[in-house]
Amino acid sequence: QVQLVESGGGLVQPGGSLRLSCAASESTLSMHAMGWYRQAPGKQRDMLAIITSGDSITYSESVKGRFTISRDNAKNALYLQMNSLKPEDTAVYYCHAMNQRAGVNYYYWGQGIQVTVSS
Repeated sequence: QVQLVESGGGLVQPGGSLRLSCAASESTLSMHAMGWYRQAPGKQRDMLAIITSGDSITYSESVKGRFTISRDNAKNALYLQMNSLKPEDTAVYYCHAMNQRAGVNYYYWGQGIQVTVSS
Protein backbone atom coordinates (compact mmCIF):
# COMPACT_ATOMS: atom_id res chain seq x y z
CA GLN A 1 0.00 0.00 0.00
CA VAL A 2 1.39 3.37 -1.05
CA GLN A 3 1.00 6.31 1.31
CA LEU A 4 1.23 9.88 0.02
CA VAL A 5 1.56 12.91 2.30
CA GLU A 6 1.41 16.48 1.01
CA SER A 7 3.02 19.47 2.68
CA GLY A 8 3.95 23.06 1.91
CA GLY A 9 0.51 24.60 1.46
CA GLY A 10 -0.78 27.74 3.10
CA LEU A 11 -1.74 31.34 2.45
CA VAL A 12 0.05 33.42 -0.15
CA GLN A 13 -0.63 36.77 -1.82
CA PRO A 14 -1.45 37.00 -5.52
CA GLY A 15 1.73 36.88 -7.55
CA GLY A 16 3.50 34.92 -4.86
CA SER A 17 4.95 31.43 -4.87
CA LEU A 18 4.60 28.18 -2.98
CA ARG A 19 6.30 24.82 -3.26
CA LEU A 20 4.24 21.74 -2.50
CA SER A 21 5.89 18.48 -1.52
CA CYS A 22 4.57 14.94 -1.61
CA ALA A 23 6.35 12.26 0.40
CA ALA A 24 5.78 8.71 -0.83
CA SER A 25 6.11 5.57 1.29
CA GLU A 26 7.59 3.64 -1.62
CA SER A 27 10.20 4.43 -4.21
CA THR A 28 8.97 6.92 -6.76
CA LEU A 29 10.90 4.89 -9.30
CA SER A 30 8.27 2.18 -8.94
CA MET A 31 5.44 4.56 -9.84
CA HIS A 32 4.30 4.48 -13.44
CA ALA A 33 3.10 8.05 -13.06
CA MET A 34 2.73 10.70 -10.39
CA GLY A 35 0.95 14.00 -10.48
CA TRP A 36 -0.79 16.91 -8.84
CA TYR A 37 -4.51 17.63 -8.90
CA ARG A 38 -6.65 20.25 -7.24
CA GLN A 39 -10.27 20.70 -6.27
CA ALA A 40 -12.04 23.93 -5.37
CA PRO A 41 -15.33 23.91 -3.43
CA GLY A 42 -18.19 22.82 -5.68
CA LYS A 43 -15.82 21.96 -8.51
CA GLN A 44 -14.47 18.76 -9.98
CA ARG A 45 -10.96 17.56 -9.27
CA ASP A 46 -8.70 18.75 -12.08
CA MET A 47 -5.37 17.47 -13.27
CA LEU A 48 -2.58 20.03 -13.05
CA ALA A 49 0.60 18.19 -13.90
CA ILE A 50 1.73 14.61 -14.44
CA ILE A 51 5.19 13.10 -14.67
CA THR A 52 5.71 9.53 -15.84
CA SER A 53 8.39 7.01 -14.96
CA GLY A 54 10.02 7.96 -18.25
CA ASP A 55 10.05 11.65 -17.20
CA SER A 56 7.39 12.68 -19.67
CA ILE A 57 5.55 15.73 -18.28
CA THR A 58 2.09 17.05 -19.05
CA TYR A 59 0.58 20.29 -17.72
CA SER A 60 -2.93 21.61 -17.84
CA GLU A 61 -3.35 24.84 -19.77
CA SER A 62 -4.40 26.69 -16.62
CA VAL A 63 -0.99 26.25 -15.00
CA LYS A 64 1.38 25.85 -17.94
CA GLY A 65 4.23 28.31 -17.64
CA ARG A 66 3.53 28.99 -13.97
CA PHE A 67 3.78 25.59 -12.26
CA THR A 68 6.62 23.09 -12.47
CA ILE A 69 6.40 19.44 -11.46
CA SER A 70 9.53 17.56 -10.44
CA ARG A 71 10.60 14.38 -8.69
CA ASP A 72 13.47 13.46 -6.40
CA ASN A 73 13.77 9.69 -6.50
CA ALA A 74 16.47 9.63 -3.80
CA LYS A 75 14.00 11.23 -1.38
CA ASN A 76 10.88 9.46 -2.66
CA ALA A 77 9.37 12.88 -3.15
CA LEU A 78 7.28 14.73 -5.70
CA TYR A 79 7.17 18.52 -5.89
CA LEU A 80 5.06 21.25 -7.41
CA GLN A 81 6.65 24.68 -7.68
CA MET A 82 3.86 27.23 -8.06
CA ASN A 83 4.71 30.74 -9.22
CA SER A 84 2.64 33.78 -10.17
CA LEU A 85 -0.24 32.49 -8.10
CA LYS A 86 -3.74 33.81 -8.73
CA PRO A 87 -6.83 33.84 -6.50
CA GLU A 88 -8.39 31.23 -8.79
CA ASP A 89 -5.58 28.86 -7.80
CA THR A 90 -7.19 28.59 -4.37
CA ALA A 91 -8.09 24.94 -3.83
CA VAL A 92 -7.18 21.74 -2.05
CA TYR A 93 -4.19 20.22 -3.80
CA TYR A 94 -3.72 16.46 -4.02
CA CYS A 95 -0.74 14.28 -4.76
CA HIS A 96 -1.51 11.27 -6.95
CA ALA A 97 0.36 8.15 -7.95
CA MET A 98 -0.30 5.14 -10.13
CA ASN A 99 1.57 1.88 -10.30
CA GLN A 100 1.07 -1.47 -11.96
CA ARG A 101 1.17 -4.92 -10.42
CA ALA A 102 0.46 -8.12 -12.33
CA GLY A 103 -0.95 -6.08 -15.19
CA VAL A 104 -3.42 -4.25 -12.93
CA ASN A 105 -3.38 -0.48 -12.38
CA TYR A 106 -3.51 0.85 -8.82
CA TYR A 107 -4.27 4.45 -7.90
CA TYR A 108 -3.30 6.35 -4.75
CA TRP A 109 -4.19 9.77 -3.37
CA GLY A 110 -2.83 11.97 -0.63
CA GLN A 111 -5.24 13.53 1.85
CA GLY A 112 -4.94 16.95 0.25
CA ILE A 113 -3.51 20.27 1.38
CA GLN A 114 -5.06 23.73 1.27
CA VAL A 115 -3.61 26.49 -0.87
CA THR A 116 -5.20 29.92 -0.49
CA VAL A 117 -4.24 32.85 -2.69
CA SER A 118 -5.59 36.09 -1.30
CA SER A 119 -4.53 39.64 -0.56
